[in-house]
Amino acid sequence: MLSSVRARPALARVPALARGIQTFEMLDSDIHKTQSGKTIITQGSGGRSSRTGYTATVFGANGFIGTYLASKLARKGTITVVPFREEMAKRHLKPQGDLGVVNFVEFDLRNVKSIEDSVKHSDIVFNCIGRNFETKNFSYHDVHVEGAKRIAEAVRKYNVSRFIHLSSYNADPNSSSLFYKTKGLGEQVVRDIVPDATIVRPGPVFGDMDKFLNKIASSRNLINSSGNAELMRPVLVNDVARALEKIGYDDSTAGKTFELYGPDVLSRKQIIDMIRDATFNNIREVQVPKKVDLLLAELSKVVWWAVRCPEDVERSFIDQVVDPNAETFASLNIRPEALKDNVTRLVRHHRSYLYSHDSVETDAKRRKEREYVRIIH
Repeated sequence: MLSSVRARPALARVPALARGIQTFEMLDSDIHKTQSGKTIITQGSGGRSSRTGYTATVFGANGFIGTYLASKLARKGTITVVPFREEMAKRHLKPQGDLGVVNFVEFDLRNVKSIEDSVKHSDIVFNCIGRNFETKNFSYHDVHVEGAKRIAEAVRKYNVSRFIHLSSYNADPNSSSLFYKTKGLGEQVVRDIVPDATIVRPGPVFGDMDKFLNKIASSRNLINSSGNAELMRPVLVNDVARALEKIGYDDSTAGKTFELYGPDVLSRKQIIDMIRDATFNNIREVQVPKKVDLLLAELSKVVWWAVRCPEDVERSFIDQVVDPNAETFASLNIRPEALKDNVTRLVRHHRSYLYSHDSVETDAKRRKEREYVRIIH
């Protein structure tokens, strides 16, 4: 039985989609060579079942920024290794990638072997581990300095091509804040071990499921001793995750320091006012002396969940300072979104049921009415 055979056109004439090899949004080529000499071939059109060819480890993937980063990596086919401690804390990460894309490795920050098992097959390692408060098991120094040191040593041992270390704005070894001080020391340790590591310092991060805007919106009394005058440049978590993804794929960012912050400089009081207007809730600001504020923060240590720690008090007196020598979103061709354009969407669920279905136009009209003084005879 005879069958006709159609001549196969030359590969160069076949569209990229038909070849099954595509240029991803974050990648400038289909074939890449890592700094360690490994050849990476990208396959697919950039969707869920595609493969970037990279393997990335995300420490702290079950955290706020880490969750968004792991999702961006996995949904485009990057094999994502997720080191975890708590079984229930990492379940939501599994469906973020196609079958076999998201892989879990149990680890402990003090167990060097488990850290090495998490990075030895990876091309990119992200360290998103951090603590806003100390616990009986882990101090700031344990997490920000010793933990970062062990991860950096594992990266160097297995010659991982890229290491991106997530630090914090105001990171400074000489800071009066223990949080900022240990973040600064962590940067020094990482750079000493892996000189071409990329340091990323995000500003105060907001977004869905954050502990920044939602913490304010869910409160009725905000105790403070600084007058809520702390100046900051809040940044959207989606923008930070997108920048981290781009940094991981771009070898030209190796050895650089990035500061990722939003377009607007706002005081904490201005942010509280924005949330108050968006939720129509009466959020009271209770001013107390600093000593009283520190005492209340110390008493909060009795409970086992994060309420308010002494470092929160200390950091409320320190404005965000931008390093003029650091790279920014502009270096990555990313335009960050402003808080004012997202605040209503992010805190709307904290409204009373009376206003929960009001449109943006209704909100604007109600705020306009507040500007007039009504005299009732």
